[in-house]
Amino acid sequence: MYHFFAFLNRMKYIRRWGLMRNMLPENLQEHSHQTAMLAHALIIIENNRFGGKLNPDRAAVLAMYHDASETITGDLPTPVKYFNEGIRGSYQEVEDIAKDNLLAKLPEDLREDFSDILNGENEPEWIYVKAADTLSAYIKCIEEQKTGNRDFDSAQIALEHKLLEYPLQSLRVFEEEFLPGFSATLDEMSD
Repeated sequence: MYHFFAFLNRMKYIRRWGLMRNMLPENLQEHSHQTAMLAHALIIIENNRFGGKLNPDRAAVLAMYHDASETITGDLPTPVKYFNEGIRGSYQEVEDIAKDNLLAKLPEDLREDFSDILNGENEPEWIYVKAADTLSAYIKCIEEQKTGNRDFDSAQIALEHKLLEYPLQSLRVFEEEFLPGFSATLDEMSD
């Protein structure tokens, strides 16, 4: 009996934004799904508008699993995870051990394929996954602010700056053409 997928099923129990007051709770499974859709979209935009040759399906798969290790480690809040280089390095080691632990929950003949997914940081699509991850967090801030929750104001500003660090034309297009829709009401989107 193998428990890899049972562990991944527990992504729905991992709450994100643990240090913040959330009006709209978000779990890791929801975040991973949204990140996969966004990464997929960013590469489709890149390929169609800017002549990219990347694989949007690969980006979606990498994004689906990008936080899989958190089924073992939990979601360490960003201010803690990135407090200093020592903590960042130690947390990376913990994440690597968690990934190995997850891979051990698979039959031997499946491990290499899933290792390539869990350790996809060197693939050309990875920067789009990271941009989509940041974009997902930024969208969370927009959603919280729509409820009147100001706890996400500082996070939104920090994420706005982080998004600007990605040199991706497709991200700029998404921000201009699609991001404003996340501030709209259902009636405004229905027009």
